[in-house]
Amino acid sequence: MDNFQIETAQNISIEQNIAGIGERILAFIVDATIIAAYFIIAMVVMGAVGESSTMIMYMVLGLPALLYFILWESLWNGKTPGKALLQIQVVRKDGSRPSFSNYLVRWLLRIIDISLSSGAVAVVCILFNGKGQRLGDIAAGTTVINLRRKYSISSTLMTEVSKNYVPKYPQVTVLSDKDIQEVKALYTRARSRNEHHIILNLSDRLAEVLDVRFEERPMEFVKRVIDDYNYYTQQ
Repeated sequence: MDNFQIETAQNISIEQNIAGIGERILAFIVDATIIAAYFIIAMVVMGAVGESSTMIMYMVLGLPALLYFILWESLWNGKTPGKALLQIQVVRKDGSRPSFSNYLVRWLLRIIDISLSSGAVAVVCILFNGKGQRLGDIAAGTTVINLRRKYSISSTLMTEVSKNYVPKYPQVTVLSDKDIQEVKALYTRARSRNEHHIILNLSDRLAEVLDVRFEERPMEFVKRVIDDYNYYTQQ
């Protein structure tokens, strides 16, 4: 259950690293500790000021704990403090950012996944699903990925460019390091597997993003974009 394949809108396969069950449990423990600490501090403060209203206590103690996960995940791009510490994140199955409705469905089904079953349902689903999904994730079309991506030496960002290298596409500077990392990983894997359709889709997508028309073969164009990016960022 380390990874699974997703298909992008350009029909390009990308391998996502699934967060392990241990990482998710540790992230939950961190979040639960934060909630418990808030409870203790809030109760001490309310006791000090002599507040005993049931409604006020519910608003101050219960509501933040109830909304903790949906607020953090929807406002912090799929992360809670616990998830951020463990470097894991909620995403949609296609790798894109979930909408609020996705987070809402995940949150509502926490009652079955975690609250009523003490997490047993969630653990069983994650272990047997194969895509890192508990019931809430299955219903919402989401999963939890590990942000510590593992790349081989051949897919590292930097490549050697000669001193006499002449770049062709200055537009490559609109891309980020992460963009080029993904491009190079896809390019390297597609070349090794002779997956020419992926190179073709990748070159078309790059041409669209950079707003250029290329005359090289698709494989040469993608390689040129990678080299140009390295040329400009190493100057």
